Amino acid sequence: MIYSGAAISARGLRKTYARTKKSPAKEALKGVDLDVPTGSIFGLLGPNGAGKSTFINILAGLVTKTEGSATIWGFDIDKNPRQARASIGVVPQEINMDVFFTPKETLDIQAGLFGVPKAERRTMEILSALGIADKADAYVRMLSGGMKRRLLVAKAMVHAPPILILDEPTAGVDIELRKQLWDYALDLNAKGVTIVLTTHYLEEAQELCDTIAIIHQGEVVACEPKEKLIASLDSKMLLVTPADPIGAAPALHPYAGELKDDGRIAIPYQPSSSEVSSIIERLQEAGVRIKDITTVEADLEDVFLELTYNRDKARSTFA
Repeated sequence: MIYSGAAISARGLRKTYARTKKSPAKEALKGVDLDVPTGSIFGLLGPNGAGKSTFINILAGLVTKTEGSATIWGFDIDKNPRQARASIGVVPQEINMDVFFTPKETLDIQAGLFGVPKAERRTMEILSALGIADKADAYVRMLSGGMKRRLLVAKAMVHAPPILILDEPTAGVDIELRKQLWDYALDLNAKGVTIVLTTHYLEEAQELCDTIAIIHQGEVVACEPKEKLIASLDSKMLLVTPADPIGAAPALHPYAGELKDDGRIAIPYQPSSSEVSSIIERLQEAGVRIKDITTVEADLEDVFLELTYNRDKARSTFA
């Protein structure tokens, strides 16, 4: 199916969980507006409890939204729920499958649930792509944790959905499995599949994703192409190695230098309003002879901290 709109689109999406005897009512999503570009590898990031899983579960039909609207591959989740759910494959955080079936049986059953004719099923092809074809006839209970996680990905792809949602897919897995999962995900994306990733490994998101959304306390606080989002922080660090050891960080007004344990001077600055040449002049005026100099760019972790934890600290300070 040729489709040119947003792979996933949400407008004013709200979810309030009802009060229970043990906890008050909780507004998990507070009017989320979000578009996932078709063909992208889209990172949906946020602290624990930010609302990521609630958002995904609404799309999957596992949680009923309180307000708002959402479409998946152009299908409204309320008006066309079957087509919407058939357009996504969700790989959940938890390993949940019947341990008394084999991987081959598991995929055949899953394909049957999605109405995939036997002649069109790609069971062995998918198992092979994920490196578990040799376990096709073993009981799931005999598989390792890593193999079970691969099987979850395989289950999500049996109906060849145009969108694959990976919810913390590499949590607690080894480096080899992580690489295999990403190689498979990148191959799918190269073939046109839109990938939505939630992860707490920010370096992983920075390496893989082309667009990043950060959700915090039920609200989308950022959603931009990765490079633009990182550049928006307007922060860099200059690391200066003095030619001669110094005992304390020099006065570099208006810059604030810090002497690191390895003897280097760390000087944060804003590229939009400062130039490296100005910092070098201040160092020379302070009598520092420079042996080496390195510029450290801001990364996704810096942006994430600024938009979540640092924002919370600022709010508590002025509350």
